[in-house]
Amino acid sequence: MNFEKKDRQEEIIYTPESRILHPLQLFKEMYRDLLASRELAWRLLVRDIRGQYRRSFLGITWAILPPALTAAGFTFASNAGLVNVGETDIPYPAYVMLGTVLWQTFLEALNSPQTAVDTSRPLLAQVKFPHEAIILTQLGQILFNLAIKLIFVVALFIVFQISVSWTIILAPIAIIALIVLGIAIGLLLVPVNNLIQDVSRAMEVITLAWFFLTPVAYPIPTSGIQFWIVKLNPVTPLLVTAREMITIGSLSQLGSFVIVSIISLFGLIFGWLVYRLAMPYLIERIS
Repeated sequence: MNFEKKDRQEEIIYTPESRILHPLQLFKEMYRDLLASRELAWRLLVRDIRGQYRRSFLGITWAILPPALTAAGFTFASNAGLVNVGETDIPYPAYVMLGTVLWQTFLEALNSPQTAVDTSRPLLAQVKFPHEAIILTQLGQILFNLAIKLIFVVALFIVFQISVSWTIILAPIAIIALIVLGIAIGLLLVPVNNLIQDVSRAMEVITLAWFFLTPVAYPIPTSGIQFWIVKLNPVTPLLVTAREMITIGSLSQLGSFVIVSIISLFGLIFGWLVYRLAMPYLIERIS
């Protein structure tokens, strides 16, 4: 008897029809690729962290220096009477340090999608792999840097003998919401950043102004135009809630926090969809 062995190969058919016309199939593909990219993302994360600190004399200290210097500058300005921040719930150095760490976590999340594309350009142009992997890699770096910074925050809390509230166990929810908001905006900006270079430069100015419009180093104003500007800032309820969960436990922005968190989650899904559809065209430009 003769047996014939036939190799089965997956047949891929390319059509001009957009995948957005079949949303259910598209989201299934996105979910499948997200799961498939976990191992690659972990390997890239380990590689990037090792490469980032291997030749650095100060090592992981570079993750602490930016928020520490920012907090030190605001503390000096407050003590010298150059700025009047008002009363804070905890000693001001710890207050501004914690706020700065939370803000920089959001900023890293905001920049992470574009950073992922920039650092992976050779890989994107030569190797076919789930593009979600490079976003997960950046997410891992954000969490790694956050863990290092929080160690310094804990040290400040010990020095100033600051007690924490039981709601600290819920603080990761607010921090995750802050990261989700940043990544959602960053994913939406990826196609624009790669088509119009002025956008990335403009974002540097915008984020600088955004920092001063966020209650990082000062409590929320109680009245005036400043109150409404800070109140309408989507980062405000997320950052303030995270800080209050860690410190006093009394949540002054709970309603706004829930609303912004839900919007951020839907924004992340929409941003992921935009990123997914835009990447083939961006890779073509890179190639």
